[in-house]
Amino acid sequence: MKNNERVFAMSFASVYPLYIQKAEKKERTKVEVDEIIFWLTGYDEVALQRILDQKTDFRNFFGEAPQLNPNASLIKGVICGYRVEEIEDPLMQQIRYLDKLIDELAKGKAMEKILRKN
Repeated sequence: MKNNERVFAMSFASVYPLYIQKAEKKERTKVEVDEIIFWLTGYDEVALQRILDQKTDFRNFFGEAPQLNPNASLIKGVICGYRVEEIEDPLMQQIRYLDKLIDELAKGKAMEKILRKN
């Protein structure tokens, strides 16, 4: 986890197309990727576009998020070799939550399950 600072400084705009690409490779859509982002962070379309235009880094992407979803703590499992529920750095955990949700989308999980709805 030594590369945290490097990850935190990455612009969200540089990773966003990769999330979409990963989803579309598996017959999922940009709309679904955006829905996941909105669910997790509380951002809306206008705010997301501003983040992309301003090349906001991950630190500020999550730091300025309107509201991290209270059900984010229900996100469990392994991403990039780490159990998301055991990641100690709160910012890295939030980044990995997003990675995990996009991963679940690409694996064909239903949106209700991805968005942790009962």
